Amino acid sequence: MSFVAYQAIAISLGLGFLVGLQRQWSESETAGIRTFPLITLMGTVGALLMKNVDEDAGLGWVIAAGLVSIAILLAITNIAKIRAGETDLGLTTEAAALLMFLVGVAVGREMFGPAVVTSGIVAVLLQWKKRLHGIVGRMGEKDIRGVIHLALIGLVILPVLPDETYGPYDVLNPYNIWRMVVLIVGISMAAYVAFKLLGKGAGAFVGGIFGGLISSTATTVSYARQTKDSEDVTALAALVIAIASTIVNIRVLFEIGVVAPQLLAVAAVPIGAMLVLMTIECGVLFIPLRRQNATPPDHDNPAQLKPAIIFGILYAVILFLVAAAKNIFGDGALYGIAVISGLTDVDAITLSTAKLFTDGTVDQSTAWRVILIATMSNLVFKAGVVAVLGSRQLFVWVAILFGVALTGGGLILAFGDGLIDWTGEWIAPITEKLAESASTAEP
Repeated sequence: MSFVAYQAIAISLGLGFLVGLQRQWSESETAGIRTFPLITLMGTVGALLMKNVDEDAGLGWVIAAGLVSIAILLAITNIAKIRAGETDLGLTTEAAALLMFLVGVAVGREMFGPAVVTSGIVAVLLQWKKRLHGIVGRMGEKDIRGVIHLALIGLVILPVLPDETYGPYDVLNPYNIWRMVVLIVGISMAAYVAFKLLGKGAGAFVGGIFGGLISSTATTVSYARQTKDSEDVTALAALVIAIASTIVNIRVLFEIGVVAPQLLAVAAVPIGAMLVLMTIECGVLFIPLRRQNATPPDHDNPAQLKPAIIFGILYAVILFLVAAAKNIFGDGALYGIAVISGLTDVDAITLSTAKLFTDGTVDQSTAWRVILIATMSNLVFKAGVVAVLGSRQLFVWVAILFGVALTGGGLILAFGDGLIDWTGEWIAPITEKLAESASTAEP
């Protein structure tokens, strides 16, 4: 036998011990610290024995026979438990045993990476039984419905949409439009899940971060209303609103990296400068307020079909308008569209501009300016929300914070190209590497 074969046996033994250790610690009566290594080794040895045999003739039936044999042994074990009067049998250990046999086969086939990852997932899922059950127990009907809607949005609707371009300017592709919907819903849903698990108990700082990822506008509305009832939380509400608005810049950079990786290499400098400026503002305000608390908002589940459809329509409209304005009026008209669309939704104008940059319709200098103007317009809109819904003191806080940010944004718009050139020598390799990594993954 070659060294690789002995290596496979050693890896298989280690992975079997990993899962077996967890099952032994959990006091499983079906399989434990000895049985799981044997099951994994059985799969590996079976794969090694048939390695030099024609796969179509030999490997298939050997693996199938081994899998059936283990299934029979597990069935016999459960039958014995039933005869002994046990009623709470469960299927987790049995499923893990069958999967670890296949892991052993993968190791024997020298698929070491997938085998190790799969074994780690198995061990974590087994160990996190109470934690996962607790998470499900804390989920309400709204959360379950959100998971179903997410599956509907990403796994049912997307695959059936036509991947063809319709209409003038060649920009309206149903598949690509809905793919952007999946991206935005996915980002918001991930933040929503994290907020449910950690946000409510982690303070205003984390609440602001999750609020920016889920919906900075909804976060602004919620905290502004709180100051109407209690002005004691005004400064803290201003901090959370500022943090949520700062996180929007990170969200924008991520969206650009997914849709237009090459644009990220340029846009990272001006938008990153805006991010740094607003982060400094948040840091200055955070130090004296870090121990205060306010009631976090009860965010709506972002994976809902109606808002997803509305966003898809909005994205398509903005995509069309940007392309038409560019064709008819030139680049100058794009800035007006950015101001209007950014008032209510930064994602749509960001994604549409990035898409048009990828198609060659918009140049990089115009693209990052359009996106930055949209984020600045969104700050103005949220300041208006605070003026209407919040206390006068909160509006003063937000006006100062956003005023500084808007002033900085204006300077970035004016001198952004020079800033890009100045930082290009040392930041370009980083952004290009990030762009290359992003371009290898489909959004």
